[in-house]
Amino acid sequence: MDVDDTNIEILRHLKDGRKSYKLIADELSLTENTIRSRVNKLIEEGILKFSGTVQVDALAGHNLLYLGVKLKTMDLEKKALEFSKLRGVVSTGIVTGRYDLILQVLLDHDYSLLEFITGQVAKVEDVQTVESFIVYKGYNLKVPYIL
Repeated sequence: MDVDDTNIEILRHLKDGRKSYKLIADELSLTENTIRSRVNKLIEEGILKFSGTVQVDALAGHNLLYLGVKLKTMDLEKKALEFSKLRGVVSTGIVTGRYDLILQVLLDHDYSLLEFITGQVAKVEDVQTVESFIVYKGYNLKVPYIL
């Protein structure tokens, strides 16, 4: 699917959640049916997905963790997929720099950093080193609630 300027504008209007197609149509000088059709196509193509997100630092007892992972293997895609399935993992990215992967992990009072490292990361083979970064305060940082 070609994501043109109109699709990008629609995505911008939807960045803060659902917004009525009529409001978007009015602001973009298009018809409501055009907006509906394009949104449906963006969903079908896997470009757009609606989901609820939370601001982690507004939830008592919750933390957001970024975990840098250095691997002993270069099978990055396989390992990224494996990490993405661990409990609490919001997202996994293959990155440049001193780490091979960066994980975004949701923690709470019943699921700590220690539990994630010793109970989940320890199960994954070929991990050379990890470095953790707990977010104290986030700005425009929202994640799906997956715990």
